[in-house]
Amino acid sequence: MTEEQTTEADVDAGSLDWAKAWMCATFTRGLGHAEVFARYGGDPERACLLDWDAALDLPSGESGDGMVSLLRAGRIGEWGFCVEEEGGIGFGEESLAELSRGTETYSVATTEGIDVFQYWRDGACVEYFEPGMEHSRSEPLGPWWHRVQEALAAHEGEGAGMAPVVALVLAHLGITLDDAALAGPWPSLTLAEDDASAEPVGGTYAGEGPVPPGTVLDFGPSSGLS
Repeated sequence: MTEEQTTEADVDAGSLDWAKAWMCATFTRGLGHAEVFARYGGDPERACLLDWDAALDLPSGESGDGMVSLLRAGRIGEWGFCVEEEGGIGFGEESLAELSRGTETYSVATTEGIDVFQYWRDGACVEYFEPGMEHSRSEPLGPWWHRVQEALAAHEGEGAGMAPVVALVLAHLGITLDDAALAGPWPSLTLAEDDASAEPVGGTYAGEGPVPPGTVLDFGPSSGLS
């Protein structure tokens, strides 16, 4: 498995055990793993290419200094992803504003007591809600609520967690990140939530206003994206 690859969407929630338990996954157009880590507030130079088993040996979870997240990132086609274990950096407003700056980001999270779907463009939240809790929907109302509700209803009673929602997003993006793919070697590092930074890094969007859905962004050779 290489960092950058192209796949066809053939997404089954049953092949996404990694998305059932405590996790946060983000998918950002046009970013490589180094830029993803930097926008989370981590140091890309600290990342090691590790498979799933080796990455789980990294110290993460609750510590004396607070929560430490395990981040694994890469790029599939034109989408950069980051799968976060233990922590919840990837569904915080500051992190998503930074991740989506100049591009667009989907975030799906399931943590203790809360499940969240979010879609951001160019630093602004376009759609936010907690599945099953209609009062949590952001305005103006977007199209993802009904898609997510239908996906979860199709797997009701199966203990699937947010895996059906991740499968829905992956199919929409036209990529696959199933258990077998994620088990392979990907750049990995740990990051304490207190160290996560929202300071701007990298290139900025050259246009004006939110990036329209479906826009393919050209970051240019100086952006550091891969």
